[in-house]
Amino acid sequence: MRLLSYTLAVTCFSFYALFSSPVSADEAAVLSGISDPSDDGLSDEYQSYVKFFRQVFDTMAKEYYHEVREEDYARFLAMFKEKIFSQLKGENKSSDYVKWRSAAYLVDFLKTKDDIFSSFMPPQVAVEYEQEVLGKRIDLGIKGRLNGQGYLIEWVEPRSDAYEKGLRENDLVKRIASKDVRRLKLEEIEALLTPMEGEGVEIKYTRPSDGKTYAIKPVSKEYFKQFVFWVPVDVPGVFCIRIERFNQMTPDDMTKYMAQVIQRNAYGLIIDLRGNPGGPPLAAQAISSFFLRPNEEFAYFQKRGQPKAGLMVPEIPAFFHYDGDIIILIDEKSGSASELFSGILQGNRRAQLMGVNSAGQVFLKSMFFMDDESMLLLVTARGHHPDGTVFSFDGLRPDLPYNGDSDKAVYYAALYLLQKRQKERGDHL
Repeated sequence: MRLLSYTLAVTCFSFYALFSSPVSADEAAVLSGISDPSDDGLSDEYQSYVKFFRQVFDTMAKEYYHEVREEDYARFLAMFKEKIFSQLKGENKSSDYVKWRSAAYLVDFLKTKDDIFSSFMPPQVAVEYEQEVLGKRIDLGIKGRLNGQGYLIEWVEPRSDAYEKGLRENDLVKRIASKDVRRLKLEEIEALLTPMEGEGVEIKYTRPSDGKTYAIKPVSKEYFKQFVFWVPVDVPGVFCIRIERFNQMTPDDMTKYMAQVIQRNAYGLIIDLRGNPGGPPLAAQAISSFFLRPNEEFAYFQKRGQPKAGLMVPEIPAFFHYDGDIIILIDEKSGSASELFSGILQGNRRAQLMGVNSAGQVFLKSMFFMDDESMLLLVTARGHHPDGTVFSFDGLRPDLPYNGDSDKAVYYAALYLLQKRQKERGDHL
């Protein structure tokens, strides 16, 4: 999906120079005749394109964080009529391809130069994007590898039907859909484990701990992936939680991990957000409750022409509140909600950031589906600190710059927390 989105962006950029030049006399003549497409006497197919483009433009005019101009839309229609339409039809592209690709050109033309996020996606890409961004999957939730005895389970998604029916890590699958897995290639096994939504697959497996054989028939269903995991730390009293992405269930997962952190009397916590592209801002808001005072303003977003929409720190049971030292690991791929969370904790002096500048993507991005299930992805607002400061396009600047061996970052962060602890205890002796 990312490759498809990137390809659209690159193609759109090649048209930007075409659109950004001043209006010529010939173009002006075209504009005067295309302001009302119904008078052009063009084909019904052409008119359907223009109607669709109008829907895209109207959505941007209402929802986009920056103003879009009617005259720019008219210029696009002129170029579509004179160049884009004839070019794509000359390449024997389908009507859907012409509509969707041209809509992508339109969005790229109308958005601001520094906006690398807003885009248009055809239906299949839109579905994949939505699932990725929301952290959803529709499958059995099983990952593993072949060995000499069968298919060894390496991970089962905790919210999948396979997990609910008992399958666990290190179980050894012998048969899938009555087929001996030892006679199958890995690709064939993966295909059997990704049936259509609502379909079940019979799985027979053995459990090394008791040597027994089990049979289940998990059903492929939609679920939220788990993105929160422990990372081993060699320094006693310091724990590390890695959050690979935010989704709707991140607060629930964090609650389980934070309960253990507090029960074990941790004095230092590392939150690894490297490579985390973000997710729903409400997830970042929710997990801030473990570290910030309740009922204070967390952050706010402000859409064009509308009052600011403030996010408050939720109130949680006092048991779950963590008062110890925190280091958050970030890198150039830490974006969106992960930056929002990191930046607010940094601004409140509740955490120190370690790594390199983050992506600079603290935006509110919204999905708008068209009637044909294609999707318009728009930046609808920028993120602000409670004092009104806007999150920078340059990203967050770490308190502890680190660009060394990524595998050692957790160790150095833990060592820093240990030394800080020793210094603080020494100051009180």
